[in-house]
Parts: sequence; C-alpha cells; structure tokens
Amino acid sequence: MSIIGVIGGSGFYSLLENAETVNIETPHGWPSSHIAVGELAGRKVAFLARHGFKHEFPPHKIPYKANMWALHDLGCRQIISATAVGSLKAHIKPGEFVVPDQFVNLTSGRDDTFYHGPETTHISSADPYCPVLRNLLVNVADSAGLRVHPAGTVAVVQGPRFASRAESAFYQSQGWDIINMTQYPEVALARELEMCYANISLITDYDAGLKNDPNVPAVTLEEVLRVFEANTARLKMLIRELIPQLPHERTCACSRALQGARFSK
Repeated sequence: MSIIGVIGGSGFYSLLENAETVNIETPHGWPSSHIAVGELAGRKVAFLARHGFKHEFPPHKIPYKANMWALHDLGCRQIISATAVGSLKAHIKPGEFVVPDQFVNLTSGRDDTFYHGPETTHISSADPYCPVLRNLLVNVADSAGLRVHPAGTVAVVQGPRFASRAESAFYQSQGWDIINMTQYPEVALARELEMCYANISLITDYDAGLKNDPNVPAVTLEEVLRVFEANTARLKMLIRELIPQLPHERTCACSRALQGARFSK
C-alpha cells in the first residue's frame, strides 16, 4: 500500500499520529526538511514542509526536485499540496478555497525536469492536476461546508517579491484566477514521477489589488499570514477528512504518464 504525501507548512506536522522522522538524501540533494511519516485517519502519511521547518527556503530556492524525489522514494504515489494564494478575481474571496485544474508558468531559472537526456522525455501537461484527487478535494470541501471553487488557473510567479500593480492587472486581464509562487514545478515534477498531484489553495489576499476596484489594498506578508493562520484549522480539517477517502488503487492516467513520452532508441 502506498504512502500518501502531504506538502504544506510546518504547522501540519501536528496532524500525524505515531510519527517518525525520516531524512533522505536524494540524487538531487536534500529536501527542504525532514519528512514525518505517521498515521492519519487510518492511513499512512508522509508530510514535508515545503519551505523548510523554519521557513528558511524562499519560493525560488526551494529544492523542488529533491522534495518530490524523496517523497517518491518513500513510496508516495498520491500528493496533496496546500498553498496560500492570491485572488485575481473579485468573486474569489479571501478565506475561500480553490482546487486548480490548470497552471501558467511564469517562473524562470527553476530546474523543472528530471529528464535532461540522453533519454529525451516529453510528458503531457494538458491536464496537470490529477482529476481523481481534484474531484475528491472538491467533494470533501463541499461536504464540510467550505466555500470552494472547483477549478481555476493559477499563475505561478517567480517571487519572492509580490507583483506590481501593472503585472497584477495583466494577470487579471488574461482571465487567470489565482496567483502563487510554488505550485510550479511541483506539479510537473510529480507527473514526471507518475505521481498523482492535487492542490488545495487558500485565498489570503487580492494580490496587488483589483483592476476595477481602487479600494482593494495590495497584498502584504502580514495580511497573508493573518488570513492563513485564521484558516489553518479548516485546512487541517479538510485534509483529515480527505485522507481516508483517497483510493487505494490508482486508475487515472497519472500512473501511466511516461508511456509513449520517450523517444525510442
């Protein structure tokens, strides 16, 4: 039976029962933090703090490849990722949740593939988030009475700075829904390792403000932390309710992502 991987803030370590600490050095270096392996709702779960135990890794310095490799090496084949995001649309409000189905990569310089040759590999990113895990997330959130948007496009920016007003207005003009700094390349690397990956995004702010509403303030770190901490209990509850409902056997295309993706010699 595979282990379920959860990636989020260090506060999520408290979710696990009978947890043991695992340190794994990978071919791509050390992951952001130690990995806690324990039990949650009767299932075996591995938790990793994306930014490090003391939040020492900014978004552009996170060892994404080491993180995903370490979880895969432990036996994780299903990944639930939790992130704080900004909203690019008025009706997607702080305190609400989004389960994204698409991303736009606006980062630069991140090593975003395990396949640098000589075996050339082209995975499909047409539907990058696992549809099975996404549907479960939406259903569980609905059942728990949470305000959840069942789909959305996340613009992933380099960070660590927040966007300028002009940049944010551009993102809004494209029709994108939310903005974040870490979902890419996590989602792509998970697919390269044939892992299922879904994200639950907590809205903490309106980025640099809304284009048509000058009264909406620009994001600050203080506000992001305030909203995230105010909703941490709901996020933990959502993950706790989700874990026992994850399928033991995978039938989605994620597990076959490498089939037909490599040039034959």
